[in-house]
Amino acid sequence: MKDGPAMSQSESFAQTEGSPLDLLMDIELEASLRFGSREMSLSELIELGPGDVIQLDRHIADPVDLIVGDKIVARGEVVLMHGKFGLRVTEIAEPKRSLETIRCLF
Repeated sequence: MKDGPAMSQSESFAQTEGSPLDLLMDIELEASLRFGSREMSLSELIELGPGDVIQLDRHIADPVDLIVGDKIVARGEVVLMHGKFGLRVTEIAEPKRSLETIRCLF
């Protein structure tokens, strides 16, 4: 005779392998930095050539966005690390607040 209710297969797996969220922690996501943006007409794009400079909508002192998928997950300052760009995080998006998406900005 059993002392308690029988465990389902999924409950048994969860107890032996940790939480289901642990399975997702090894997934790699592509992250990118956005320095700013600018709308351009097709004719402006076609006229671009080597050495041309495109002015963006942000000031040099403004934080840049750390983007994962189409969500801004953090903001910060650009730094150099061993000759490569890096990000010093100054703000983290709040999970409970709705994050702005890249698609909403245009």
